Amino acid sequence: MSDQNDKLGNATSIFDTRSLEDIYTEIRETYISSGVPWIIGYSGGKDSTTVVQLVWYALAKLPSDQLRMPIYVIASDTLVETPAIVDHLNENLRMINQRASLQGLKIEAHKVSPQVTDTFWSNLIGRGYPAPTQRFRWCTERMKINPANRFILERAAEYGEVVMVLGGRKSESASRAQVMAARPKETGSRLGRHHTLSRARVYTPIADFSTDDVWTYLLQVPSPWGGNNRALAALYRSANSGECPLVVDTTTPSCGNSRFGCWTCTVVTRDKSMEAMIDNGEDWMLPMLEFRDWLASTQDPEKKHLYREHKRRTGEVLLEARTLDGKRLRGLKNIDQHLADTQEELIDPKLIRGPYRLEFCREILRRLLTIQMQVRAEGPDPNAELISEAELHEIRRIWRTERQDWEDSVPKIYQEITGQTLRWLQDDIGVFTATEYQVLDEICQNNDVPTALVARLMEQERQVQGMHRRAGIFNRIDDVLGEEWRTETIIREKYKLPLNAHDEEAGIE
Repeated sequence: MSDQNDKLGNATSIFDTRSLEDIYTEIRETYISSGVPWIIGYSGGKDSTTVVQLVWYALAKLPSDQLRMPIYVIASDTLVETPAIVDHLNENLRMINQRASLQGLKIEAHKVSPQVTDTFWSNLIGRGYPAPTQRFRWCTERMKINPANRFILERAAEYGEVVMVLGGRKSESASRAQVMAARPKETGSRLGRHHTLSRARVYTPIADFSTDDVWTYLLQVPSPWGGNNRALAALYRSANSGECPLVVDTTTPSCGNSRFGCWTCTVVTRDKSMEAMIDNGEDWMLPMLEFRDWLASTQDPEKKHLYREHKRRTGEVLLEARTLDGKRLRGLKNIDQHLADTQEELIDPKLIRGPYRLEFCREILRRLLTIQMQVRAEGPDPNAELISEAELHEIRRIWRTERQDWEDSVPKIYQEITGQTLRWLQDDIGVFTATEYQVLDEICQNNDVPTALVARLMEQERQVQGMHRRAGIFNRIDDVLGEEWRTETIIREKYKLPLNAHDEEAGIE
């Protein structure tokens, strides 16, 4: 199971120069000298499994009076992980806690997940964030970095400092080797300083392992918590994949290179790991792959206008253009000023599109709930959850308060697809309805006023209804009136934008 990237590292095995007992001794010495809790990043993959095993066997030989500080094993669950990986991860976390307790080790396994406001579906379906791309990978920080760092910072606040134990290896890639080499080491210590978390030090016990070294160790040394390393190897073979590391900063490579990771990932052109699992008999995952491919198709520049708003979430319309002398202009104010000063034509003007339209978000939700029903019927888990009830409630809240969904679409869509109802929260202040929106729309059209503008203003008033202090309502009204309310057609005509232009990709905030 060699990795081609191992060519970047040493050709010899780590075990040609060091014995396993040498490595265990180093880990014990480092743990004792650090004097603070350790946090091991665990993804359930080969590298992080190797790290947890090494630490476990090393510390199991220490007398109890030297096991003063806890060892936390944390796994990041983005809530859109490939189901087979989630099952593997959950089972191993359960066994780690059970076996550690029986052996009297101060090892605790925890799973960290994004807050409901930061999940993939709350952002993509709720706020309309487009499917992630290399240029706009909005998911990594919200779904991986923030949950892991929150746990790390809580422990650091409790103990003053922590050591992050990571499964990084120099032979993984040239960029990984450079990052690890650049990490400043403390004098006379094996620990380096984390470049963003000031109260965290970093230890990488398998830095000099090759991929073959990792598999040699896992297949010759049994899991101390009862895990099945041969089943792990089979999982890798079935997915033709690597593992997705615990991401704690932007220098840690995110998934997206045929690695185990999010089944919704659209950063890569193809999800080869999910394709391989389907080819190896996991046919029930096919609807998920087709859904992922459909999401990826919305990134096509020629189709963006079908799915995405011409405005950004801030209410701004963002244009880019060049002047005759090659100067790059960005933003309506800069472009308007240039036109007023020079009267010259803009070169290659482009519209940077915003979030998915609300109607398209409704379609995404319908399709997602439909494949959830298929996965439950055809897959191994009749209770498989592709989107949680908490996320449905959050999406409903966002649509109602931020996107003027007076139809209250989420409960209707859920009932339509599943035939069931959830316990939906009732707003004590009262909400507007689809019928009222129709009346408002008719009045606004007769008076040539944007319906969405008036609906937004009414929502701002509704949200402060009943408050003792209402001073903030004037700022809210100013913010709404300050947004761009011209239609896309008017914008295109004024700035001479081609009707079939390939609009640029960018962030939507």
